[in-house]
Amino acid sequence: MNAAIDGSRATSATPAGTPAQARGAAAPLRGPRAGAPATPAAAPRAAAPQAAAKAPASAPRWSTARLSLMLALLVILVGWLAPLGDYITPRTGLGYALGIVGGSLMLALLIYPARKRLPGLTGIGSARAWFRIHMVLGVVGPICILYHCNFHLGAANSNVALVSMLIVAGSGIIGRYLYERIHHGLYGRMATLEELRADTENLKTDSSGAGRLLPEFGARLDAAEKRIGRSVPLVPKALTAALLSRFERMRLHRYVHKTLRAAAAGSPTIAGHRAKFVRAADRYSDARLKAARRVAEFESCRQLFSLWHLLHLPLFGMLFIAALVHVVAVNVY
Repeated sequence: MNAAIDGSRATSATPAGTPAQARGAAAPLRGPRAGAPATPAAAPRAAAPQAAAKAPASAPRWSTARLSLMLALLVILVGWLAPLGDYITPRTGLGYALGIVGGSLMLALLIYPARKRLPGLTGIGSARAWFRIHMVLGVVGPICILYHCNFHLGAANSNVALVSMLIVAGSGIIGRYLYERIHHGLYGRMATLEELRADTENLKTDSSGAGRLLPEFGARLDAAEKRIGRSVPLVPKALTAALLSRFERMRLHRYVHKTLRAAAAGSPTIAGHRAKFVRAADRYSDARLKAARRVAEFESCRQLFSLWHLLHLPLFGMLFIAALVHVVAVNVY
């Protein structure tokens, strides 16, 4: 989008010599002069298409990762609610096989860190490919184990193994989240704070003509970004930035919808393009707030990710020992 969606740039968006009809696009947001008839000014015909066309491209609402997570949760919910005990037993048949498959998949998780650290394993595939496989195995393996045990506790050794697996799986989900917050995408290189700040500044100069109908939009966005960047004592910045960005997003969307609804009530031309103006302003504000959140939480997420690295491997070691004791106890005693 061009620079005019920022309310602070609204006056510079209309070049000299523009017809009075185009300059009057903001008139519906101003009250009529005393004694003057309430005749709404027409909005420029090209404004709405321009606002919609140059709005920042929003991320897909249902990405592959999100769909995969929803599918995994659905499979877990089905297993939790279904009477699996009537069909699956941990010691024989399908239940026993699921235990072997799940344990093997969890053991295969070690291939990715080995591929990353051992030059001799370059022939088995790229580290990026094994990273993807690592994440898939970290979800499918625990699901197989949950079905293996019928979502119920058992003997002491099996309970220790199950709890250890759930801790490692939960740790993996947290690590994936932190990794994505400090890298360019899930498979990109690590970002820098300077790059994120530069992206935020670039967004401030890239907006749309819809700002002429939203006189306070730029100021509200700037204030929201400052609130997202504030620190709360004893609370990780990653948490406060995530919560504040969602809250500010709702506030800005409400302001945009309310203001443009009022403007559309006084101008049939604006009413005809209101949906496009709303969509452009919402996308722009979402992009600004997302960038501000990444800047605010970057250092916190990087520190947490370093701590996670120190804990994740020992947790997996605990799982390996617990699983080994469980397998020996089941098959020997």
